[in-house]
Amino acid sequence: MYRLVIIGGGWAGCAAAVAARKAGAEVTLLERTDMLLGLGNVGGIMRNNGRFTAAEENIALGASELFAITDKLSRHVNIDFPGHKHASLYDVTKIEAHIRRFLTEMGVEVRLLSRAVDVTMDGKALQAVVLADGSAVEGDMFLESTGSSGPMGNCLAYGNGCCMCILRCPAFGPRVSISQKAGKTDIMGRRRDGSFGAFSGSCKLEKGSLSQEIRDLLDEQGVAVIPVGQENVNKSKLDIKVCQQYALNEYAENIILLDTGHAKLMTPFFPLDKLRAIKGLENARYVDPYAGSKGNSIRYLSIAPRDNAMQVEDIENLFCAGEKSGLFIGHTEAITTGSLAGHNSCRRLKGLEPLELPTSLATGDLIAFANDCLSTEEGMMTRYTFAGADYFRRMQDRGLYSTDCREIKNRVKKADLDGLYSQELI
Repeated sequence: MYRLVIIGGGWAGCAAAVAARKAGAEVTLLERTDMLLGLGNVGGIMRNNGRFTAAEENIALGASELFAITDKLSRHVNIDFPGHKHASLYDVTKIEAHIRRFLTEMGVEVRLLSRAVDVTMDGKALQAVVLADGSAVEGDMFLESTGSSGPMGNCLAYGNGCCMCILRCPAFGPRVSISQKAGKTDIMGRRRDGSFGAFSGSCKLEKGSLSQEIRDLLDEQGVAVIPVGQENVNKSKLDIKVCQQYALNEYAENIILLDTGHAKLMTPFFPLDKLRAIKGLENARYVDPYAGSKGNSIRYLSIAPRDNAMQVEDIENLFCAGEKSGLFIGHTEAITTGSLAGHNSCRRLKGLEPLELPTSLATGDLIAFANDCLSTEEGMMTRYTFAGADYFRRMQDRGLYSTDCREIKNRVKKADLDGLYSQELI
């Protein structure tokens, strides 16, 4: 039986595992911490703006399962907040357990507390990944979805210090770049000032620490917009956010909270004393990161060079997905790249040529466009998401944005790709 070894259990790794199991491969998913989903445990935003289109394209392509779970666990659906329409907010306090059970029921071998630190090679092909305990996990094909942040020294070097974020690299050890261990030089994203990486774009507050009025507003409407006062407006922070779709003046002039189980604060960090000076937030407390007064985790420091079929350049049996595969933002983007990478890993195992999604689909256009832009100075300073900023404008300009599910399904059918990820290959 052909075995795919996936390194990294975030949304991209989980999506790859689902696609590969459906294609018929045996799948081992290695995750260095004791939980799957990584940043998906503090994210929660789905279907906003062009992510609705991308979700429906993925569903028509045959990758419906993870979207069905996030839809089922949504605390709020079809809500608007500044710059964003028709969003769904899944419950970050429940999502991981549901995803883990689903993968296990599919027959994915989920191995937690399994940190990959090295590889063994045979020419330009991986033979195995070596774990921190010295054991080796052999496979026929490998897929890296380890993300682009950590170790915590990166948060010191490129940010405001270790913020003990959800990735918990001090406890479970830092992520290691498998592509670099295999001999490739990773790409590092940059900010407008020339520095490397970008801050994660949001913090989480304990809902119980907020006033009853704000809690009620979040429970009923899913969003609360609270003016910060002119003395607290800091527009310079908009430039350091990874999530440029939220780099709007409204996010400097207001506290914007979303109900994802926690109160998701849409800013990289905010001084606690100033936060508590705002009405209704007098007792506010951060739950992630604890150092939300001064900083957040740093991302986009480790991107593998790859083609548009998600295969790492010059490595015969290594694919990549998620933030490891480009300057992407978001869960939908991770599921998009992970599903294609998982499917194409199985095509390669079967001796078939991997597929590129056509640019007539938003999912294919994002993958190709983000890759093309890495060759330019401007492209290295841009982040790519269906939800806003430059790429969402491109979606609209190219007529790719739609909320008509029938139209989106027909678009996939016209490309002769309907049900692609449901095909058994092995």
